[in-house]
Amino acid sequence: MAATTVRLGVNIDHVATLRQLRDTPYPDVLAAARECIAGGADQITIHLREDRRHINDGDVAALKAGLKGTSVDINLEMAATEEMLAIALKTRPHSICVVPEKREERTTEGGLDLSNSKRNELLAHIASEARKAGIVVSFFIEPDARDMEISKKLGATAVELHTGALCIAHQKNQASALEVEWKRLHGALGAGPMLNLMVNAGHGIDYRIAPELGRLKGIVEYNIGHAIVCEAVFCGLREATRKMKAALLGDSAAPSGAAAHKGAT
Repeated sequence: MAATTVRLGVNIDHVATLRQLRDTPYPDVLAAARECIAGGADQITIHLREDRRHINDGDVAALKAGLKGTSVDINLEMAATEEMLAIALKTRPHSICVVPEKREERTTEGGLDLSNSKRNELLAHIASEARKAGIVVSFFIEPDARDMEISKKLGATAVELHTGALCIAHQKNQASALEVEWKRLHGALGAGPMLNLMVNAGHGIDYRIAPELGRLKGIVEYNIGHAIVCEAVFCGLREATRKMKAALLGDSAAPSGAAAHKGAT
């Protein structure tokens, strides 16, 4: 049986990417966010990268001001740096999700490496300062119980499990890899209640796998971007968001465009 409620965070980074490709004033990210909200988004997710390749500082300010007074949360994905912490403390989004970031990558390639003690000191500092400001702190990690334990010790109040490998295996019909990834995900979900951690999921989720992920117990919210923006080419952001929310709730009807087959985060 599908869940009766589900939280969907729509990542609108790729709307800003279209703007940056031609250095135009459009498309407008606030207008895009409002369309997603009209389609049922519970949260707007943005990644302010250090190189500002899509979302920029002005977008963060515009979204904070434009969505003020609504029931929709802003989730700020950010690298583990003092600069990004300062922006988060100034902007005060509902939540931050600390992610690994490399300049040469096209998109986030995996979860945080929590084996570096020096980096972990910085993560603990970021978590402590953000929590003092009333911000929900999430770490983007691999679906691994050990990483969840470390995240808890470092002060995270939530984790977002990287579902990229799972979704790629699903898209390519790689049965053996898919079995391994489902096992990893289920194992991580089992650790959530014991650690009193809120568990979210994101990366690579498309319309085909969404119904299966939506049936899992223990996931509070799903952050999805690329597949929704791809589908919006055919039907608009409002309808693409509505379709993804429906898919997470168990409606497996295929969308109209290429996202039906090759969605990514």
